[in-house]
Amino acid sequence: MSIDAKEPAVDREAPEAEEPLPGDLRMARALWPVLLASAVGLLPFTIFSTYLVPIAEEAGSSVAAMGGLRGLGGLAALLVGTALAPFIDRVRKDWAAVGGLVALGASAALGASGDFILLAVFCLLVGASTSVLNPALTAAAADRFGTGKAAGRAATLVTAVQSMTAMLAAPVVALPALLWGWQGDLVAVSVGSLLLAVVFCARARRKDSDEAGNTQRLSYLASFKALGAIRGAVPLLLISLLRTAVFMGYLAYLAAYYDDRFQLAPGLFALVWTLSGASFFVSNLLTGRLTNADRPRISTERLLAIGLFAALASVVGFYFTHWLPLALALTSLHAASHAVVAACAVSLLVRRCDSLRGSALSLNAAGQSFGVFVGAALGGAGLGLAGYPGIAAVFGALVVAALGAAVLVLRAGHEEPEDEANDAQASA
Repeated sequence: MSIDAKEPAVDREAPEAEEPLPGDLRMARALWPVLLASAVGLLPFTIFSTYLVPIAEEAGSSVAAMGGLRGLGGLAALLVGTALAPFIDRVRKDWAAVGGLVALGASAALGASGDFILLAVFCLLVGASTSVLNPALTAAAADRFGTGKAAGRAATLVTAVQSMTAMLAAPVVALPALLWGWQGDLVAVSVGSLLLAVVFCARARRKDSDEAGNTQRLSYLASFKALGAIRGAVPLLLISLLRTAVFMGYLAYLAAYYDDRFQLAPGLFALVWTLSGASFFVSNLLTGRLTNADRPRISTERLLAIGLFAALASVVGFYFTHWLPLALALTSLHAASHAVVAACAVSLLVRRCDSLRGSALSLNAAGQSFGVFVGAALGGAGLGLAGYPGIAAVFGALVVAALGAAVLVLRAGHEEPEDEANDAQASA
């Protein structure tokens, strides 16, 4: 799908080899509304988490009760993302983005009120809106550059911007909050979301009516069936779920681990968090470039497996080390390995699922929302039952399960993704 109406539409039937892979800067110029919207989509919950204590005081609630509302967003993202997955491919991605941005803007405005009930609605709406917005933006970026490696690179560029935003968002929202408070931050997000919705609405009106997103006319259940028929798609979704469970569960107990084992104060631990975020961002950006190069030195499927092996070694070794420099190195390696797996999974889903990529990315996001709960719950159980060896065993077992799914992805890697998608739709 073309984001810039001034540039010619991409011929989705043309062989990939006819044009060289566009550079990052060219992609960024063409995708600036998508990249900006993907960054804005991460801000509401970042503001909520950063100012949880004053938000709870404003609402007359306890921090525990207010923090529990965050789970409503994950639940809404899981349910809405799964339920609406087939529709992402049945409407123009720009229109889906408009809907997500309007809902995001409304949720931020409600959250700025400080009322407990409206803050609960805020959490629900943010989760629901981002479950539509994020896959729509990623699919729109991929559609802008057609099929194959260019599409995969564009999609991973979106995820790289999101990881960069997650790393920098806390200080970014903290500075303006010195002037207008957390309520002003949410109002700014609301205004920014609505302005971006206008941009996407204007661009959507200029699009040709014969885009790929509008030619997809599978029924609701047939969309799921067609996606499941693409070899490697379901294992990739499972890998994303398990990877998210491991990484988010690991992050949930990271501060407690460094405090308990190395007596790291919160101020120093902030540097550890920055190290982890920076490692994820750089690795995600470079992996997207490597796996979608014109002549990659290694297949995306194999790099995916290597990333999982590195994740397994780093997460197990991390909980058994008592030397701070080694723990920091393993923290960096673990974040980098997860970034490799995330970028490979998105690239493969985009390239293999083709016209079903919107559905695939929506289910991928929903699975990641579920993975957040699974990781925190299982990690807590392992820690409670057997301490750090227990949490290492739990997360190690999840990565081993992901490696099993990666074997299926490797076996499916020799098939042509476009032919698979077409065969899947035909059979549906």
